[in-house]
Amino acid sequence: MKEERDIEKGYSNAEFVSKLRRLADAIEHGTKFEIQIAGERIYVPVRAEFNIEHEREGAEEEIEFQIKWRHK
Repeated sequence: MKEERDIEKGYSNAEFVSKLRRLADAIEHGTKFEIQIAGERIYVPVRAEFNIEHEREGAEEEIEFQIKWRHK
């Protein structure tokens, strides 16, 4: 079993757009998505579930694009 992890990493606009485009292509083509975050390569399986979360607290708002899956 992998070690627990909770990392948030910032990206430039161009980097973020590139990652979103690669993700969209993987979803459209039914292929796994690969991404490296803080030195660890993550493999997102085709069976992953996608959702969008919106949070509001005081003057701050946040939208999270989430990808979730369980290891078999």
